[in-house]
This record gives sequence, structure tokens and C-alpha cells, in this order.
Amino acid sequence: SSSSAASDVYKRQFYKKIMTMKISSNELGSAVDYFKSELASFYDKSELESMLYILFQHYFGVTKTAIILNKDKKLSESDLLLVIYAVKALKKYKPLAYIIGEWEFFGLSFFVNEHVLIPRPETEELVQLIINDYDNHPPINILDIGSGSGCIALSLKHHFKNTTVTAWDISDEALKVIDKNAKNLQLEIEINKVDVLSNPDVNVKYDVMVSNPPYIMNKEQAQMHLNVLDYEPHLALFISDENPLLFYEKIADIAVKHLAKNGSLYVEINEQFGDEVALLFNKRGLKKVEISKDINGKNRIVKAVLS
Repeated sequence: SSSSAASDVYKRQFYKKIMTMKISSNELGSAVDYFKSELASFYDKSELESMLYILFQHYFGVTKTAIILNKDKKLSESDLLLVIYAVKALKKYKPLAYIIGEWEFFGLSFFVNEHVLIPRPETEELVQLIINDYDNHPPINILDIGSGSGCIALSLKHHFKNTTVTAWDISDEALKVIDKNAKNLQLEIEINKVDVLSNPDVNVKYDVMVSNPPYIMNKEQAQMHLNVLDYEPHLALFISDENPLLFYEKIADIAVKHLAKNGSLYVEINEQFGDEVALLFNKRGLKKVEISKDINGKNRIVKAVLS
């Protein structure tokens, strides 16, 4: 029939395209070899292997072991195209999280897109610190300021089941992402559009306030990787060189007004400004100010208490 003939022509054209893209066959092993060889000059070996396992697990449901042991597993035309498109995007340094549309944070899978930051390990340490401090007496109310994907707010809600968690963000697109993640994870939190810089006022006292605000100065952009600079939202990343502590000033003001007695504030910081943020919090009347280092030994978290 004419339809089957057309189909055969399509298949021949497709496999010709695959051959020109250097995928030698439709077997899993060939796709793996193609992925590694095409990207070898773009990423170091360990990063490349990590991306390979994440991508193939996401697209084809194959584990690291299966990739090694089942190299003759057959992939479909659409499967091979997924690999080709991913390689093309990775050559332009598009973050893997945006290619697959999700990223793991604190054992949970979060939907992410170009409107929110990709969750990072240092922020997991921020969440863990709060859990360590409150595991024996869970907070009643938590506020996450500048929530982005909702990874902090939803991870804390997942752990503290009976706590009321509120997420604030100024970006309408980010608020949609938070809502989607809350539904995907079947967790109920309050999601509000709030501009932190406009001195917001609420009728709630929070036991915990947490924030990972923009803290990279514009002049630091030259040292940043293209996968961050070209793809992640600058609104969530950068602050003016003239006033790099702007968000911490506003967050401290909110904390002084809206933390409950003995409530705690936790913020992620630019490693350069640990002492400055700590001094700022002290001047605002916050007590027991502590600076914590991240897994790489860099100043990363400042904690303070309203006594």
C-alpha cells in the first residue's frame, strides 16, 4: 500500500539521519556511545557520566546497571530523537534539569523550567538545618520568602506534616511552578504573590522564616558558567553591586515584625557576605546569630533568633 511505502521511506530517511548523527544503531549501547563522544569536549568525564545516567533513567527508565549490562536493548525512533535533541541542547550548555523538566531535591522530584532556579545541594543543607533544629518541636507556621520552585517550602511541608507552610514569590510564572509542584507532591501549602521589597504586612506570626534570595552581584557574572548565566532566571540570581544586602535588609525587617517569640530566621548567603549579613541581623535586633558553612567549607547560611 502507499501508506506502508511512505512509512518505509520515512524510516530509511530517519535511519539515514541517525547515521549522520553518528548513532550507529538503535541499540542502547550505541546511544550511550553517541552521547559520550559528542559531549566529551564539552563536559568533564564525571559530570558527563552523571548526566548520562540521569537522562537515560528519566527517558527510558533504565538504571545505571542496566545501561552497562543491557547495551543491546532496542530503542525506538522517538527514543533516539530524544537523545539527539538532548545532546544538541547540552552542547549549548542548557541545564539538564531544564531539558528533562525536573530535578531531585531532598528526595523529592520537582518540576522546573526556565522561570525558576534549579534546586542545589547547598539549599538542601539549609532545609536540613531547619529540620535538625525543629524535629523535636515542629513549628506551627513556616514562611518561605522568594520560593522559586517551592523546593524549600514543600520539602519542609513534606517533613513537618502538620505545619502550615506559606510560600511567597513575586514572579507569576514561579507561582505556577510552586502550585504545580504542590499538586504533583500532593502537599498543601499557602502560595502568595508578594513583593518582599514593598514592606509587606501580614497578620501572622511565623515560627520559622527561611529565604534563598538573590545574592550574586552583577559584577560576578563574568565568573559564572554559561549554563547558569544563559538559562536560569536573573531575577532570582542577581542583585546590584551597589546594594548587595538589599534583600537581607528587607527580610530582617519582616522577621522583626512577623517572627513569633523565639522564632528563627534562616537565609542562604553569598559566601563573601557572612559577617555583613550577621552584623545586619544583629543591628535589627535579632539574636543568637550564627554563620554555617556548606559542604564545601564556604559560608552559606546565616541563622538568627527573635528573642
